[in-house]
Amino acid sequence: MDIIKYAQNPELKHDWTIDQVKQIFSLPFNDLLFYAQLIHRRFFNPNEVQTSTLLSIKTGACPEDCAYCPQSGHYNTGLSKEQLMAIEEVVANAQRAKETGATRFCMGAAWRSPREKDLPVVLEMIRSVKALGLETCVTLGMLDGDQAEQLKDAGLDYYNHNLDTSQDYYDKIITTRTYQDRLNTLQHVRDAGINVCSGGIVGMGEQQNDRYGLLMELANMPEHPQSVPINMLVAVEGTPLQDVEQLDPIEFVRTIATARIIMPLSYVRLSAGREDMNEETQALCFMAGANSIFYGEKLLTTANPDQDADRNLLKKLGINPERRDISESEHHHESERVSAAIQLRKADQASEVNTPMAEVKFTNAAS
Repeated sequence: MDIIKYAQNPELKHDWTIDQVKQIFSLPFNDLLFYAQLIHRRFFNPNEVQTSTLLSIKTGACPEDCAYCPQSGHYNTGLSKEQLMAIEEVVANAQRAKETGATRFCMGAAWRSPREKDLPVVLEMIRSVKALGLETCVTLGMLDGDQAEQLKDAGLDYYNHNLDTSQDYYDKIITTRTYQDRLNTLQHVRDAGINVCSGGIVGMGEQQNDRYGLLMELANMPEHPQSVPINMLVAVEGTPLQDVEQLDPIEFVRTIATARIIMPLSYVRLSAGREDMNEETQALCFMAGANSIFYGEKLLTTANPDQDADRNLLKKLGINPERRDISESEHHHESERVSAAIQLRKADQASEVNTPMAEVKFTNAAS
């Protein structure tokens, strides 16, 4: 693969191979970040990040056995089971999130799939949060087609359902649902016309080849996920992964950069694990093309930097929270984003990177 030509004219590929992903992931670090920045600047403002807030609306006692998750009923992590949160409490949390700068409000429930008696309550939560002018996202486990249609009719903007890891490593992480189960849910979400939020977790003891595999699976979906959260494992005491060796931060940055390059129109979220990252690592992630973060002190049940820390870091880096007027037509499917991106590309023949690509020298960067 000629990475220089691809960086000049990135395309929406859905037939990536492991070898191609490996080639990009393994580039010299400076070259990798340069390509990621070049592509990022074609389609996004490099000095803006989208900000989301995540709330657990039903905590604990999940029947799944995800090895990383403190909410699994299979492990003793000291987490108490909580019932589905009241709609009024959810709306109050959403209002506070909006006041502190979030543009999207994400609601997560520790379910295998939503129960018939609970789904109407969640639908009303979605309507109520939408009424505040926020984008909405939920993660409720597996869905069938009818459930996805109900969520769409309620006005849901995004559905989160992560692949977690590669197909090869998947059964080391979870045994209570299959990889195909996850892919089926995502297809139901796409068929209903809801934006897909899907990514994975790195640092779970997987090999580098599994990180290539995860990224390949995401990029080879029928449409690239509109949002791609990349999580660093938060090792929680009591889970099977509590003693896993921490991943090298450079490896994490490489994962972010490769996601940006092979899914050029997706929002790439610097997701869980930021509490344990220093400012330098987070800055490298933004340079590598991350343009979305979770904003707030908690991600479901794990810690996240508080808003003041995030505001201070973004100010230091000259990055602003993305501001937008939310409408159903704005945040859009791939075809609409592609059309806008093509127009942007035509108008951007003089790239913000002024050095002609033909004059730039790289090592091991092509073929």
